[in-house]
Amino acid sequence: MVCKAAGMPWPRAVRLKSDRLVLERLSIEHADVMVNVLAPRELYRFTGGEPPSTEELRARYTRQARGQSEDGAAGWLNWITHPRNGGPPIGFVQVTLHRAAEGMTADRAWLVTPSAQGHGFATEAAQQVAMWLHSIHVQELNALIHPEHEASARVARRIGMHPKTISHDGKILWRKRLTATGTR
Repeated sequence: MVCKAAGMPWPRAVRLKSDRLVLERLSIEHADVMVNVLAPRELYRFTGGEPPSTEELRARYTRQARGQSEDGAAGWLNWITHPRNGGPPIGFVQVTLHRAAEGMTADRAWLVTPSAQGHGFATEAAQQVAMWLHSIHVQELNALIHPEHEASARVARRIGMHPKTISHDGKILWRKRLTATGTR
């Protein structure tokens, strides 16, 4: 159940499945395997930063697994993406939920490790999460994408998001409004 009033609990991530993927709710134990997924330096070309250590990931996942910000103002949903036929993780999807007058909004990010890129996994995972977010009455999906990150822009386009003129920290805001009967 999703409560829209301030101070009410945030939704929790649930296990999701698509044709080729399983999206598993993030746990602290994922740090040991995700360190390899996040090791390639090319992943940080558009976002900055460095590959995290296992200890850094454990600390990050400990915070994220709480499911909300320290002050409760934002809800956090995180999934680790696995091939449905088994094998190690290939990426993740992250969502930060916010409450607004018209309902919940979701800021989203997705990542697929370079060895698994180019097969539509990011699109499939992002679409699966978008459908689930719609089912819990999220009204708007947002993503901030570096203007030169064409692969992420393709994912956003394929899941029905549109670039807006608003730019934050040099990134383009992509948006998709969801309605009660479908998407716009």
